[in-house]
Formats: sequence, structure tokens, C-alpha cells
Amino acid sequence: MIRTVRCDDPLFKTVKFKEGFNVVLADRTSESSEKDSRNGLGKTTLIKIIDFCLGSSFKPDHPLKQKELENWTFSLDLTFNGKDVTVSRNTSDHLKIYVEGDFSSWPIKPKRNLDGDFLKVPDWNIILGELMFGLSSEIIEQSYSPTFRSLMSYHIRSSKGAYLTPFKQYSQQQEWNIQVNNAYLLGLNWEYASQFQRLKDNKNTLDKLKRAAKQGLLSGYMGTLGELEAEKIGVNEKVDEYKTDLTSFKVHLQYSDIEKEANSLTKNIHKIVNKRITNNQLLTAYEKSISEEKDVSTKKVENIYQEAGLFFPDNLKVKLNDLVEFHEQVITNRSSYLETEIKKIKREIESQNEKVSSLSKKRAELLEILQKHGALEEYNKLQTKLTALEQKLNEINDRIKNLKTFEKGLSDYKIKKEELRQKTRRDFDEREESVKKALSIFNKNSEYLYSQPGLLSIDITDTGYKYKVEIKRAGSHGIGNMKIFCYDLMVNQLKIKERNCPGLLIHDSTIFDGVDERQVAKALELAQKESESKGFQYICTINSDMVPLKDFRDDFEKRFNDSIRIRFTDATEDGGLLGIRF
Repeated sequence: MIRTVRCDDPLFKTVKFKEGFNVVLADRTSESSEKDSRNGLGKTTLIKIIDFCLGSSFKPDHPLKQKELENWTFSLDLTFNGKDVTVSRNTSDHLKIYVEGDFSSWPIKPKRNLDGDFLKVPDWNIILGELMFGLSSEIIEQSYSPTFRSLMSYHIRSSKGAYLTPFKQYSQQQEWNIQVNNAYLLGLNWEYASQFQRLKDNKNTLDKLKRAAKQGLLSGYMGTLGELEAEKIGVNEKVDEYKTDLTSFKVHLQYSDIEKEANSLTKNIHKIVNKRITNNQLLTAYEKSISEEKDVSTKKVENIYQEAGLFFPDNLKVKLNDLVEFHEQVITNRSSYLETEIKKIKREIESQNEKVSSLSKKRAELLEILQKHGALEEYNKLQTKLTALEQKLNEINDRIKNLKTFEKGLSDYKIKKEELRQKTRRDFDEREESVKKALSIFNKNSEYLYSQPGLLSIDITDTGYKYKVEIKRAGSHGIGNMKIFCYDLMVNQLKIKERNCPGLLIHDSTIFDGVDERQVAKALELAQKESESKGFQYICTINSDMVPLKDFRDDFEKRFNDSIRIRFTDATEDGGLLGIRF
């Protein structure tokens, strides 16, 4: 129970609460102007301060982060199991919670410094989890388990996102968190809800395996296991071929030099052969020239002229003979030259033949070496190709493994999901009496407000618990808020006698936004009646113009006024909770 909310700043208005029904009223006085507003008086801030001292996070947008509130220390006087405790938290030193009182039975003991006994915020949350909800260390160490902060957010609805649905405490709350925490609040087996989430994680892992099997070297091609196995055989054969080639591959360290020398020999051989061709052509021409020398005797010349009807005189014949003799001498000299050249060319051809033969033999030896060996570069190329193929083979193997794992995992997932669903159903049936009690309380609460019972339903599906509330005539935002009111009240009515309930419910004035005045009146009456008869503490903040005095029962107006623990006013600058406006 919360007894007092205090602050070390003298401007702050101390708020004292009692057991049962408590009202924080934002009052508009006759002195206030039309421009004054009760939205900034501190109703929501008061709830934030309570939550702050109970270990909430302190994010940059927290209302207590205002510059004007730097180094303010807020304190709560609490009662846990009959023991009084005071807890304090400073806005500038928000990582520590200072405590006073009897904490001998706490699972974590405070440390001490010059300012007093203190706890780190996470440790304080662990302590509160055990004191208020019975959350043992075994529970909080599990994945997807209820936590104090999550559960407490259903008892202190301080954010706008907490007023969207009974089962959520903020708008982006994950499904597993909704299932687990509401199962705990309703007395269901929350561990089954946790197991449903772990199964979902397994399914997500399987989906990742399937996506992995679709990617890689065989991009865009998924294939069946049979098709992948066939692909594997083909790649495996290629790998074996390359391995065999590499095993028999002989690397010659001078392979490149030998290859260059062989190429040089080839060029030289081609040059010599070309020269030899030229020599053979020249030899043929010389030999032909010798054999074709003509008979140029005077008698032959004379016969030619006689045939033409011409006759040489005797003196011309003498001169012609001299000329023939000279010509014969020239031919003799030319024949002698050609014979000399022919002999020279034949010697060159013979030499060229010998050189070609010698160079060809040497080149053949080099080519034989090249044929039996390989260059290191070629070996490396083969090795690179083999590595690429082996990588491809490994990827195919991985994809086959992933597909097999996926198919087996998917089968196991379906089996485990069905087994879990059946276990959850059996457990749910075994809790029939307590479930009926919860449903009945909710129905009565909604019937009290709307003269006809609402419906709280809990279903067991393939993904876990599914919660739903219905109130006939629903459709407006206001009735949606009353669903939350009936649900929250039911949780406290149901669990107050058990150790795992804090016995505290706090509603911001948002709970009454858009609600018909008759339902607001009945909601306040019901909260007062149930909190005082069942023994839990109910705190609500409300604006004075939202109080439906005309719709209260005859005796309730006095009870309501007696339950007002503090009034805030907008008539003066210091009329709000903090005593200042900014």
C-alpha cells in the first residue's frame, strides 16, 4: 500500500493515501480564468512519480526530466506485508533507490554510502517483483518470463498506450509479452505462453535456414533435395577430375624460361628455313642459266641470214668471228662464276640443313620437357578452379543440410506445437474453476456498469492464449475504456488474497475520457465498493468537471468527497502538485 508521496522540495504538495478508495481531484475554482487548464496541475505527474519510485525507466521524454525538477528527490512511504518502508529516488541520481525500514527479508540487501542504504534500480525491481508478485529468481531468469515492470504496468496505467486495450500496457507491446503477463495475472500457466514464443523462435530459425538454402552460388534456384543431390554428383565429379590433374601435374621451376627458349628456337628455325628457300630458288636459277647458254657461232649466224636472203661479205665475216670469240669468252667467264656460286649456295644449303636439324632436335627436347611438366602459374590456375568448385560443392552441401534440417525441423515444430497446444488445453481445463471465477467477475463488473454482462473470453490457439473482451453496446472510445476498467478491477478482485498481487490499482483520468456520466458514476461506485470490501488500494485522478455528482447514489457523494486525498487548482500558480508551473 502507498501511504504517502513526498518530495524534498518545499513547493511540492505531499499526498497521503489510505486503504481502499482514493481520489486525486483537479479542481476548477470560480477564480480561474477560461485560459487556465487542469491538464498541467499534476494528476498524471503524480502517477509518474509513484512509478518513478517503483523503478520505472527514466527516458529523455519523462516528465520528471524537466530542467526545473533537477535534483528533486521524490519519496514513497509504503507498506509491504505489514512492514513500513520509505523509498526515495533523485532525478539527478536516478540510478539509485534509497531505502529506509525493515529490509531483512529482502532477497537482495541494500548497500550503504554516506547518503544511506541504497539499491541499484534493477535490483529494486527484482525485490519488488518478489514482494508484490511473488516472482522468484527462477522465474525472472527464464527467457520470455513475466517481469515486475511489465506486470506493474497493468496496475499503474500511466501512458496513453496503456488505454488502448485491457491486455496491453503500451502500443508496441509484443504478442508473447501480452500472453505471458496476462496469463500470470489471470492465474494461467504463463510458462506455456513462454514455450509458444520459443517455438515461434524455432520457426523463425527454420525460416532463416530455408532462406539460406535459396541463396548462394546457385542464386535464384531452390530445387528439391533430389535436384540438389544430382547437382552435387556433377560438381563432385569435376572436383575429382581437377584433383587427379593436380596430383599428376609436374611443376618445372624453369618452365617459363624453357618455353621462351623453345619459342626462340622456333623463330630461328623459321628464319633459316626462309633463307634456305631463297638459296634453293637461287640455285635453281643458276643451274638453269648454265644449261640454257646458246650456240652463237658465225656459221649459225650466216645460215640465219641466208635463210632471210642476205649474204655477208668476206670482210664482215672476219669481224663477226672476232665478235663471236669475244662472246664465247664472256660466256666461259660467266659459267665459271655461276659454277662457283652454285658450289657456294650448295654449301650454305647444307649448312642450313644442319642448323635446322640441330635446332629442331634441341627444340624437340625442350618441347618434350614442356609436355611432361607444367608452369607454376598453370598449376595455380588449376588449384583456383578446384577451390572454386569445392566452394560450390560445400555450398550445395550446406543447402542440402539446411533443407534437410528445415524439413525435419518443420515436422518437429508441427508436432511440438500440437503437443504444446494440447498440454495448454488440458492445463486450462484443469484450472476451470479459477478461470470461471475470473470470467464471472468480469461479467459482473461490466453488468454493473451497463446492466448487462460483458464477455471475457480466453481461447487456446496454435500460437498460445488469445484474450478478448466484449461489452454489448460497445463501439465508442468510452466503452473501450470501461473494458479496461472492468478487466483491471477483476484482476485485483481475483488475486488480492494471493501473495502474487500488489493490492494496488491506479487509473489516470484518461480512463474516464468519453465515458457516459452514468457509467463514470457507476465505475467510481464499483471501485469504492470492491476496493474496500476486498481490501486493495484504488487510486484514480479525475477532473472536477468529469465528476458525475448528479448520477451518484444518494449516499455515494459523501463517500466520494471523503475519499478525496488532495485537490489541485488552477486558480493560482502554486495550485498544482509541484507548486510551480513551467
